Amino acid sequence: MHPVVEQLRHLPIDEKLRIVEELWDDIEATGGRFPLPAWHRSIAESRAAELDANHARAITRDELWRSVGLR
Repeated sequence: MHPVVEQLRHLPIDEKLRIVEELWDDIEATGGRFPLPAWHRSIAESRAAELDANHARAITRDELWRSVGLR
């Protein structure tokens, strides 16, 4: 296991989730690309269609974090 990951294992769950969020934001900001399985794309397209049909279902990132008790 990578030494940094070993250190991260000892953090509280809320801090781990914040780090994951920062990593995803960094991947997006740097234009990182990775292979996406077809079933992931299918689910994403289905959920996007649901949101297009009913925008009221969408919540903000902050609302999401509050709903799981992390903000």
